Amino acid sequence: MNKVTPCINPPSPLNRGCNECSLSKLCLPIAVNQEEIDRLEDIIKQGRILNRGEYIFKQGTPFASCFAVRSGAIKTYSLSEEGEEQVNGFYLPGEIIGLDSINTNSYSCSAKALERTSVCEIPLDKLESLATQIPTLQHHFFQLMSREIQESRQLSMLLSKNTAEERIASLLLNLSSRFKRRKLSSTEFRLPMPRNDIGNYLGLAVETVSRVFTRFQNKGYITVQGREVTINDLEALQQVLRPDTPCINPTSANS
Repeated sequence: MNKVTPCINPPSPLNRGCNECSLSKLCLPIAVNQEEIDRLEDIIKQGRILNRGEYIFKQGTPFASCFAVRSGAIKTYSLSEEGEEQVNGFYLPGEIIGLDSINTNSYSCSAKALERTSVCEIPLDKLESLATQIPTLQHHFFQLMSREIQESRQLSMLLSKNTAEERIASLLLNLSSRFKRRKLSSTEFRLPMPRNDIGNYLGLAVETVSRVFTRFQNKGYITVQGREVTINDLEALQQVLRPDTPCINPTSANS
């Protein structure tokens, strides 16, 4: 009688620890050593799955954790007193959400999955304790919070001074840089967000967003098919920007 060897499935990439995660260098300080990574893995809750439209947290709920995006994409937004939505940002794998609420008792915005997404949860109380023992970790999160402040300031400048073409070009160049950091193509990628979210984020009407995409395509700068974008001429897109045009979302592009 032949002995049947059981089939052992390899662990899901979503259940891999920080050691095996290809994004660990994006969301953790490079100087963290092996022993410190092991201690981080003890506190990080890995691989929570969200379907499109599901929330990681909602504005005003008690703050408890930050979240690192592992796959998919997240948008954050705030609601005005009149109930109007204002998109604050878009987060891709390797980027951390919730840093702007660390000094408060509740989340300052809502975070919703734009597509099927997985996140790693980082409980603040445990992180604070560990950060006092790992100086590089504490410094890393201070840097991330500082860049969040810079991002908010530069977005305000972009919305107050720049044309629709400059705003769209800045967003496309920013996404290009962020995909490049993840070792993906910087010229061929899928927009995780719909046009209405882009318009909301950049202070433009949806029709204006569509017209600018069409204008860029007619000039040969980009090719667009639905949400699939190919940047044909990075230099031409960069030339759309004035020298003083801020690069939105520096946290993601340059960290």
